[in-house]
Amino acid sequence: MKFGAHLSIAGGYEKALERATAIGANALQIFSGNPRSFAGPSVSEAAAREFRERAAALKISPIYFHAPYLVNLASEEPTGDSSVTLLISELSVAARAGVAGSIIHLGSYKKATGEEKERQEKFLVKRIKTILASTPDGVLFIIENAGTRKIGQTIDELARIIHEADNKRVRVCLDTCHLHAAGYDIGGKEKLDAFFKEFDKKIGLERLECFHINDSRDPFGSLRDRHQNIGEGEVGKEVFRGLLNHPKTKHLPFIIETPGFDDNGPDKANLDILKGMVQ
Repeated sequence: MKFGAHLSIAGGYEKALERATAIGANALQIFSGNPRSFAGPSVSEAAAREFRERAAALKISPIYFHAPYLVNLASEEPTGDSSVTLLISELSVAARAGVAGSIIHLGSYKKATGEEKERQEKFLVKRIKTILASTPDGVLFIIENAGTRKIGQTIDELARIIHEADNKRVRVCLDTCHLHAAGYDIGGKEKLDAFFKEFDKKIGLERLECFHINDSRDPFGSLRDRHQNIGEGEVGKEVFRGLLNHPKTKHLPFIIETPGFDDNGPDKANLDILKGMVQ
């Protein structure tokens, strides 16, 4: 199975590979650069090649970028245009570095409702199409579900955007903390089966790319996104055990974004707990 973590790129991308190996990960998620800046990643051809080769040697795959937090593809302010430029740069680097794609929070409609929200959604979809048309075929545009009042809070909203974008490169990353915060109860086989049935009908399970496996500090349906270590939060180990052992998910990468038991970020202890749940 594929277990990964979001790890620091301090010292360069290759250092993140070493950190992954040290905690027993065989998949990886990283930022391509500063996550709080619109400055796109700058990676030479030589550095991209070295990263690809080192990842292959360590058998770490897949590797994903996580797009910067500033991205808002629905914004009609300069932020929106900057988000497009940034993601085109990031996905282009991903293709050269052997990174599968970018996991992206689409942004927010702010307080728009009704016709205004519908107009912004069309604007958002148009931008997604622009990004896909401007980047190498094969690299993935992976939309992460939201746990707060932002774009992608519901399966219905994700489905609408994905179908309008109409491109096989658009995939989904589901975050367990976000599902919990948004009110999706997937505890127990019956509820999990029902959730996958709904996802398959509305989006298609072939578009489910990976999971972010995070516990939550907040109660169910809170619309608050605060991650907690596995087993120390409100999600419950039953949910994680069910996901890890479900026949529709066992082939997918599971990536932690937990605070770490020493508060230094995703760690071996969290991964070991998850590995111990596999039957």
